[in-house]
Amino acid sequence: MNRCFLAAAVLLLIIGLVHSLLGERLIFRRMRAGGFIPTQGGPVLRQAHVRILWASWHIVTVLGWGLAAMLFWLADASAAPLAASPLVQALALALLLSAALVLVGTRGRHPGWLGLLAAAGLVAAGAWA
Repeated sequence: MNRCFLAAAVLLLIIGLVHSLLGERLIFRRMRAGGFIPTQGGPVLRQAHVRILWASWHIVTVLGWGLAAMLFWLADASAAPLAASPLVQALALALLLSAALVLVGTRGRHPGWLGLLAAAGLVAAGAWA
């Protein structure tokens, strides 16, 4: 069992859950006009923009959970030959770049970059385990 991959998978599940729940509570709740999908963007965003912003927000969670599923699979001992594969390297790099985007984009004020950086480090460590 690759514990680094397992820890990274659990971390990505938690990041996704927190991301979607807090996004709904702190951002999208104020943009709803009674429906499930928010449509109110004020003077800056039209309804179509708010809808795609909402969908894009939750796509991040869904894709993160997909990566977590891959890591759960890679954590299994039978997948050990793939641990150092280009797939794992690409995953670690994608998580590292995601952390950098959140860090730069929020000037370090959003804690998501720390979780993504930790996940990237765990995936990279798992490649060597």
